[in-house]
Amino acid sequence: MNGANLLTKALEQEGVRYVFGYPGVSICPFFDALKDSGINPVLMRTEQSAGHAANGYARAAGEVGVCAVSSGPGATNLITAIATAFADSIPIVCITGQVPTEQIGSDMFQEADIIGAAESFVKYSYSVRTAKDIPRIVKEAFHIASTGRKGPVLIDLPVDVQNNEGGAFAPVGNVNLRTYKPTMKGHAVQIKKVLKVLEESKRPILCVGGGVISSKAGEKVTAFAEKYNLPVVSTMMGIGVMRSDHPLYMGMVGNNGKKYANKAMNESDLLIMVGARVADRAVSQPDLITKDKILVHIDIDPAEIGKNAGPSIPIVGDAGLIFDELNKADLKCDFKDWTEQLIRYSKTRDEKQQSTAKYVDPNLLVKTVSELLDENGIYVADVGQNQIYSASNYICKGGKYFTSGGMGTMGYSLPAAIGAHFADPDAQIVCAIGDGALQMVLSELSKLAEIGPDIKIILMDNRSLGMIREYQHYHYENRYTMVDLGAVPDYSLIAKAYGIPYRRIKNNKELNALEAVFNEKGPYLVEVNVDSDAFTAY
Repeated sequence: MNGANLLTKALEQEGVRYVFGYPGVSICPFFDALKDSGINPVLMRTEQSAGHAANGYARAAGEVGVCAVSSGPGATNLITAIATAFADSIPIVCITGQVPTEQIGSDMFQEADIIGAAESFVKYSYSVRTAKDIPRIVKEAFHIASTGRKGPVLIDLPVDVQNNEGGAFAPVGNVNLRTYKPTMKGHAVQIKKVLKVLEESKRPILCVGGGVISSKAGEKVTAFAEKYNLPVVSTMMGIGVMRSDHPLYMGMVGNNGKKYANKAMNESDLLIMVGARVADRAVSQPDLITKDKILVHIDIDPAEIGKNAGPSIPIVGDAGLIFDELNKADLKCDFKDWTEQLIRYSKTRDEKQQSTAKYVDPNLLVKTVSELLDENGIYVADVGQNQIYSASNYICKGGKYFTSGGMGTMGYSLPAAIGAHFADPDAQIVCAIGDGALQMVLSELSKLAEIGPDIKIILMDNRSLGMIREYQHYHYENRYTMVDLGAVPDYSLIAKAYGIPYRRIKNNKELNALEAVFNEKGPYLVEVNVDSDAFTAY
């Protein structure tokens, strides 16, 4: 078998069903080999979208996503998607074509040092030189991407290696990498310390991040909280760990989180952070979460422990395995009174809706969309004001919530939603996006029209780059610069050009039209008229 066939066979052995990509000469041998395999190539409209689609697929399927692009600009266009996956710990394997081995370093047409360029954004990179090494490299790549702190792995594959003979395919056994041994099981002594301080605590709170979701530990964490009536808050990436209507869930924390959730975390005497990076969006002042309280930090990545805030009790390991141990305990404590106190406070802090006959209140919009979305539906938020409105008002009924939390990549949501569709074809999916972000990925409407998935695009159109405009309002005394998008394009004509149903909603009274949109199967573009001065209180 040649290298391309070996690569295809190795991917089949890993259970790969889809490869999201964009072709070029240097990756053509691989795409040709896919035609004779059980793997389906999915042509996206840009390389960056291919990476985001693999990201959405990985999050919806709970497995490694795969994308493949060509060399040079094809590979460099993929870097933003690689960085996006790295920041949010999403497991994807990225395959890039490369110029012939003997031409590397000669500045050949469409040559780029993608290994060097992407070094900061990958868990590991492989530059393949021998076709027979491909099965081993693929096995290792999937292992690295999907274990420890999950993330992207890059395989750079020269075109001659794809064409060279590599011998018969032989399945690769278990991976045993001497220099890669992530700690999975939490230290028993540290776990006992956590149980001891919890029993002594009066006002504990549990803060869950994206690591709980990636380790599939949501049910275990919820069971632990329920056992002791322990209140729970989440970071933006932790949205979806618990249902929004769960009596113990106090909402999202951070700069754009709920005031009562932040107050609950600040006033606690014990803060247990699980699978969260203690980054600036969730904790703007790290000193506050260590002042007058005990901080327990549980994370799979030892580099995150103590990076932004020094914990009293650090535990490195997989959240699921650690909570398996925590749930074995039977402590004599119950925090029902503390939780009920927080619930009473939260009810006095409900945000008022903006009522206007001229525009749609984006907060009410997100709540309405969430209520219409199926219980197992997938909500994908883009970046900008739409992300903040979504995170603050999304109602989780048991489905999934995706966004670009760490990198904040505009244009993420539509290709990620498409990728999620391939992972779960029967799922109802919402893509919430602003007009600035949609204009970055308008080409993916072509893919949407081609496959006809049940993806509802909720376009919050305020005719501006809303988040930057809001920032300039608060920090530059309304000196607005380079944020006006104007009244073009006409999205009704855009939708018509792609053959996608379209509806425009002008004010709150017209929100009831969304019910008909959600009752109709297939893609839909809903343009929602939002006031450019409807700020999120940045």
